[in-house]
Amino acid sequence: MNGEKSPADPGVQAWLNRVRAATRQPALQPRRPLQVAAEEIGSLEDGLAAQLPDGVMQAHGVALRQQAGHWHLQGEGDATALLNALARVLRACGHSGPWRDEQLAVCNVQGQRIGTVERGAVRPLGIATLAVHLVGETADGRIWVQQRADSKPTNPGMWDTLMGGMVAAHDTLEQAVQRETWEEAGLRVGELQGLRHGGHVLFERPSDEAEGRGFMRERIDWFSATVPAALEPSNQDGEVQAFALIERDQLVQWLLQDRFTPEAAQVLAAWLGW
Repeated sequence: MNGEKSPADPGVQAWLNRVRAATRQPALQPRRPLQVAAEEIGSLEDGLAAQLPDGVMQAHGVALRQQAGHWHLQGEGDATALLNALARVLRACGHSGPWRDEQLAVCNVQGQRIGTVERGAVRPLGIATLAVHLVGETADGRIWVQQRADSKPTNPGMWDTLMGGMVAAHDTLEQAVQRETWEEAGLRVGELQGLRHGGHVLFERPSDEAEGRGFMRERIDWFSATVPAALEPSNQDGEVQAFALIERDQLVQWLLQDRFTPEAAQVLAAWLGW
């Protein structure tokens, strides 16, 4: 489109530098690696560990012990059982994220899956997560975007890609795209045109969860597709309050005005070729 800004534009470059720096930030306080079943799977801040009373830990059949600079999660059962017990401790003490009754995969540092854990525990425990986003455009070059519900615990009211969601423990990337596209936008992937995997972005940054003692580690795989003119998105799960179909230059303006979530901003910048 004529007049569209490019990465060479000083304003765009300054914005890119800022948002890219925001994707990789150190923890606010030192964190020790967290191990379970002899595998390193995340990290834990000492201050958060200190707020988990021994009595509550014992009631859930787990213990945290420091050894050689690591936190070791101990107790009976496999990694899934132990991590979910610790998740319930966090919840009981008011230090978990939003509780979803949804299991996410837990991998070791080699990327091998060793168990699963409740979604509400991943940020407090610094466990790496997977997410998917979908950039939806129309044949004439406009872009569908969604506005997050004001009730969302993170980035309420901000704008997002057409779809963005977590990859559950039982999902492949493709299955997550199918499920989240329906739940968030009421669209069936089979009705879209030219669905493709565009790439991925990585985040490592402090999280507001657990009173700011959480840490986000996430890989977002993003996809793009054309939404046929006969289709309009319609939210199914109550987590989106509005959709908008905007021109490409308006998308760029909204990005530079920081109207999008950090995750969506990175995905849309990559989609724009920035």
